[in-house]
Amino acid sequence: MNRVVTFGEIMLRLSTPGFERFIQSNSFDVTYGGGEANVSAALANYGVESYCVTKLPSHEIGQCALNHLRRFGVNTEYIVRGGDRVGIYFLETGASQRASKVIYDRANSAISNANPSDFNWAEIFKNKNWFHWTGITPALGSKAQQSLKEACIEAKAQGLKISCDLNFRKKMWSEKEAQSVMIPLMEYVDLCIANEEDAEKSLGMKAGSTDVEAAEIDEAGYFELARTLKNMFSFDSVAITLRESYSASRNGWSAILHDDKECTTPYRSAYYDIQIVDRVGGGDSFASGLIYGLLNKTNTKDALDFAVAASCLKQTIPGDFNHVSVEEVEKLITGGGSGRVER
Repeated sequence: MNRVVTFGEIMLRLSTPGFERFIQSNSFDVTYGGGEANVSAALANYGVESYCVTKLPSHEIGQCALNHLRRFGVNTEYIVRGGDRVGIYFLETGASQRASKVIYDRANSAISNANPSDFNWAEIFKNKNWFHWTGITPALGSKAQQSLKEACIEAKAQGLKISCDLNFRKKMWSEKEAQSVMIPLMEYVDLCIANEEDAEKSLGMKAGSTDVEAAEIDEAGYFELARTLKNMFSFDSVAITLRESYSASRNGWSAILHDDKECTTPYRSAYYDIQIVDRVGGGDSFASGLIYGLLNKTNTKDALDFAVAASCLKQTIPGDFNHVSVEEVEKLITGGGSGRVER
């Protein structure tokens, strides 16, 4: 039985209905999400025993976040209760040439103030085989950084595979701050997941001549970046998502993977032209799909194809979590992406 642990913040998401702007909306739609929580929920949906580790207040809003995870099959036994608040983010969904906007209200959240002693990593990682985190967690502050480092040390000692989605957030910390923290943590990572901005801002590595806003992909530059990252940090595998942003409503989506074999050309996934409904959580759905694929598929190319198809489907679903089944992902991979009504 595969058992995956994630560590990070789950937040209250308040989004304007439909495509309304902040300044015109009279209400918000409520849900919950966050990088690692999104991964936990998707993996639980695929039948993986999934554990989310975080800290939530004991009040009702904290309980709502906990219940949201439980609703979708995530194991919450290692969630610590305490602190004063759940972090919030506000989302305005863009369309066509108008970009989406996110505003954070997450200072002094329970997880950012959690003490390292709150988490018994030796117990948490017992009989588990995978640990996943993102670059958002250490951006929460020094306490989270210390907790994460202790988690990585213990996970490595117990033989877990460790994956990291770099997930740089410029509203949370600077490039200099990110690199000073993220680069030393890479020694514990087996699978590194990135996009062109993450690699540059978090690790100081740029992907060729790619211009994502101009929808131009330099595949050779991406593969060279993957090769350089793998060699520099001794990763087993490096996965890089390739997003071609034609507009807020339409993106090209694919990925490459450089695994532990000495391949001379990248594994390149299928390409999807997506009409975006909600791209928040798209990267997390790729990460969860890749973890599932690497745990269950016979080769890494199949794992990559599963991850890209899963994240393609997620970006057609409102909310942070990916509510698709393994069967739906497999159907898309084999060509079932016409969108016709299933009767």
